[in-house]
Amino acid sequence: MTPTPPLFLLLLGLVGAHATMDLRTAAAMAAGLCNTRPTDLVFIVDSSRSVRPSEFEQVKVFLAKVIEGLDVGPNATRVGVVNYASRVKNEVSLKTHRTKAGLVKAVTKIEPLSTGTMTGLSIQFALNVAFSESEGARVKSPDISKVAIIVTDGRPQDNVKDVAQRARDAGIEIFAIGVGRVDMNTLKQMASDPLDDHVDYVESYSVIEKLTKKFQEAFCVSDLCATGDHDCAQVCISSPGSYKCACKDGFTLMDDGRSCSACSNAATDVVFLIDGSKSVRPENFELVKKWINQIVDKLDVSDNKAHVGLVQYSSSVKQEFPLGRYNNKKDLKDAVKKMAYMERGTMTGQALRYLSDNSFTPSQGARPGVAKVGIVFTDGRSQDYIGDAAKKAKENGFKMYAVGVGNAVEDELKEIASEPTGEHYFYTADFKTMTQIAKKLQINICQEEDPCECDSLVKFQKKVEDALQALTKKHILYKRWNEISLESVSKRIAALENKIV
Repeated sequence: MTPTPPLFLLLLGLVGAHATMDLRTAAAMAAGLCNTRPTDLVFIVDSSRSVRPSEFEQVKVFLAKVIEGLDVGPNATRVGVVNYASRVKNEVSLKTHRTKAGLVKAVTKIEPLSTGTMTGLSIQFALNVAFSESEGARVKSPDISKVAIIVTDGRPQDNVKDVAQRARDAGIEIFAIGVGRVDMNTLKQMASDPLDDHVDYVESYSVIEKLTKKFQEAFCVSDLCATGDHDCAQVCISSPGSYKCACKDGFTLMDDGRSCSACSNAATDVVFLIDGSKSVRPENFELVKKWINQIVDKLDVSDNKAHVGLVQYSSSVKQEFPLGRYNNKKDLKDAVKKMAYMERGTMTGQALRYLSDNSFTPSQGARPGVAKVGIVFTDGRSQDYIGDAAKKAKENGFKMYAVGVGNAVEDELKEIASEPTGEHYFYTADFKTMTQIAKKLQINICQEEDPCECDSLVKFQKKVEDALQALTKKHILYKRWNEISLESVSKRIAALENKIV
């Protein structure tokens, strides 16, 4: 059996956890912006014979890292640990340790039981004993969360479905973590709804610590405005564990509740031109589709307002759907999600020519007299010349945004983007940070004034100015005449006075 690692080695692992955890969460914790809500938390850990001693050590490190992110205390989060195989052992009671240091030390001392896998028995034990008031659990209250995190790597030798249902009915939220050759159906029978949030799988115990961040964030109630973990375009107003968006003076909050516009009533034709080359990679292409839908969320999609088209390119160009085919956000976003990855070259120049020659034509759904916006995404250098096509798009009056990720060439992005380029091109090194670009990219198209109305206004203003000038001249003449008349009368009076004398 592998000996239990010294405490200082475990703590060294915790330092590593802080280095790899999500930076926003780490910053929030460091700044005191993240507190864990009061919780009775019980880990239920499988130490059956299929879990090798070295793997069980990795489970203990995972537990310690999660504990490190908690606000541990009698009135905050209390932690218990149940160890199970063919039998169940209450290793750490909810009432035993009130500090992180005490909990971590207790976790390092847990030894594997190395027999069968009675997962149902362990859940029943947690329900009857670990979550009992005698073991330190608090009286059921809306203010106190009851959470069980089950870690297992095998198929249980007893029934888990019914006992897990009883635990959930008692108000216990269950997270199920499966490792290696675990039975996924069993995990789903144990976990709370929604399953996507409560079931996790890792290939081996060596990577279980990658789930640390998820559980630190799950228990974290942070000031989302202060940590920047929000998608408000202008103003974020914080509330406990939540936020709402607002706008600066002169701007209106859009229907999506996040973006702001000074011109919310403008009709716009928007076409996305998306790089589907092989350098993007399938997992990143999924992030690109989410990014597109983030921007769609900010648009007022309807028959009379924003219309959206989508074009994908690689070595060739493919129109996914034209402008006006989808006139509500749900259908539009569903169509974006269905876009299949092309996975070939990067012919950005060819794609820009297609945009000018096809995407914004009436035959492809473009509306005459409506503002045209092109949003070009790429992750690398174009394999053909883009200069003429980029120039033509802007000469046609299209407002062009250029977005680059990874190996995208910033000079090419600037060449594509409309003036001022600082407002129309964006770059990030990592696909995972594209969400920040979606927040910054504001499509503000204001409806142009009716030139007839404008001419009428100018004419009216000219008439008013002419009338004022005429009145001014009359006033000056009248004043001058009065001055002359008064001077003449004064001279005559003086002459008469001299004769009298």
